[in-house]
Amino acid sequence: MNTLSSLEKQQVGLRVPKYLLDEIDEFTKTYSVNRSEVIIEAIKSYVEIQKENIFYNEFETSVKELKTSISNNKKEDTLEDLINELENN
Repeated sequence: MNTLSSLEKQQVGLRVPKYLLDEIDEFTKTYSVNRSEVIIEAIKSYVEIQKENIFYNEFETSVKELKTSISNNKKEDTLEDLINELENN
Protein backbone atom coordinates (compact mmCIF):
# COMPACT_ATOMS: atom_id res chain seq x y z
CA MET A 1 0.00 0.00 0.00
CA ASN A 2 1.28 3.45 -0.84
CA THR A 3 1.60 6.20 1.73
CA LEU A 4 -0.13 9.52 1.22
CA SER A 5 3.17 11.23 0.53
CA SER A 6 4.02 8.67 -2.18
CA LEU A 7 0.67 9.38 -3.86
CA GLU A 8 1.49 13.07 -4.17
CA LYS A 9 1.75 13.98 -7.82
CA GLN A 10 4.82 15.58 -9.31
CA GLN A 11 4.94 17.31 -12.65
CA VAL A 12 7.33 15.88 -15.23
CA GLY A 13 8.02 16.83 -18.79
CA LEU A 14 8.20 14.26 -21.51
CA ARG A 15 8.29 14.13 -25.27
CA VAL A 16 5.90 11.75 -26.97
CA PRO A 17 5.71 10.93 -30.67
CA LYS A 18 2.75 12.67 -32.33
CA TYR A 19 1.11 9.42 -33.45
CA LEU A 20 1.12 8.18 -29.85
CA LEU A 21 -0.25 11.46 -28.53
CA ASP A 22 -3.04 11.23 -31.13
CA GLU A 23 -3.92 7.77 -29.83
CA ILE A 24 -3.89 9.02 -26.25
CA ASP A 25 -6.18 11.89 -27.25
CA GLU A 26 -8.61 9.38 -28.77
CA PHE A 27 -8.76 7.58 -25.42
CA THR A 28 -9.36 10.85 -23.61
CA LYS A 29 -12.35 11.59 -25.83
CA THR A 30 -13.76 8.07 -25.76
CA TYR A 31 -13.45 7.53 -22.00
CA SER A 32 -13.75 11.14 -20.75
CA VAL A 33 -10.37 11.10 -19.02
CA ASN A 34 -7.41 13.43 -19.32
CA ARG A 35 -4.00 12.68 -20.80
CA SER A 36 -2.38 12.34 -17.39
CA GLU A 37 -4.79 9.59 -16.36
CA VAL A 38 -4.14 7.63 -19.56
CA ILE A 39 -0.37 7.99 -19.22
CA ILE A 40 -0.42 7.10 -15.50
CA GLU A 41 -2.42 3.92 -16.20
CA ALA A 42 -0.07 2.98 -19.03
CA ILE A 43 2.98 3.43 -16.80
CA LYS A 44 1.37 1.45 -13.96
CA SER A 45 0.59 -1.41 -16.35
CA TYR A 46 4.13 -1.38 -17.74
CA VAL A 47 5.71 -1.39 -14.28
CA GLU A 48 3.46 -4.26 -13.14
CA ILE A 49 4.36 -6.34 -16.21
CA GLN A 50 8.08 -5.74 -15.62
CA LYS A 51 7.73 -6.79 -11.96
CA GLU A 52 5.95 -9.98 -13.05
CA ASN A 53 8.68 -10.71 -15.60
CA ILE A 54 11.37 -10.29 -12.95
CA PHE A 55 9.47 -12.55 -10.54
CA TYR A 56 8.93 -15.32 -13.10
CA ASN A 57 12.52 -15.15 -14.35
CA GLU A 58 13.82 -15.46 -10.79
CA PHE A 59 11.35 -18.26 -10.10
CA GLU A 60 12.46 -20.12 -13.23
CA THR A 61 16.11 -19.77 -12.19
CA SER A 62 15.28 -21.08 -8.71
CA VAL A 63 13.42 -24.07 -10.13
CA LYS A 64 16.38 -24.92 -12.39
CA GLU A 65 18.77 -24.65 -9.44
CA LEU A 66 16.50 -26.88 -7.35
CA LYS A 67 16.26 -29.48 -10.13
CA THR A 68 20.04 -29.49 -10.48
CA SER A 69 20.46 -29.81 -6.74
CA ILE A 70 17.99 -32.68 -6.53
CA SER A 71 19.48 -34.54 -9.48
CA ASN A 72 23.01 -34.14 -8.09
CA ASN A 73 22.02 -35.00 -4.55
CA LYS A 74 23.28 -38.39 -3.46
CA LYS A 75 20.78 -40.53 -1.59
CA GLU A 76 23.46 -41.69 0.85
CA ASP A 77 24.27 -38.16 2.04
CA THR A 78 23.73 -37.76 5.74
CA LEU A 79 23.09 -34.65 7.78
CA GLU A 80 26.72 -34.72 8.85
CA ASP A 81 27.82 -34.79 5.18
CA LEU A 82 25.64 -31.77 4.46
CA ILE A 83 27.00 -29.83 7.44
CA ASN A 84 30.57 -30.63 6.38
CA GLU A 85 29.86 -29.48 2.84
CA LEU A 86 28.36 -26.20 4.06
CA GLU A 87 31.24 -25.55 6.44
CA ASN A 88 33.87 -26.23 3.78
CA ASN A 89 32.29 -24.09 1.02
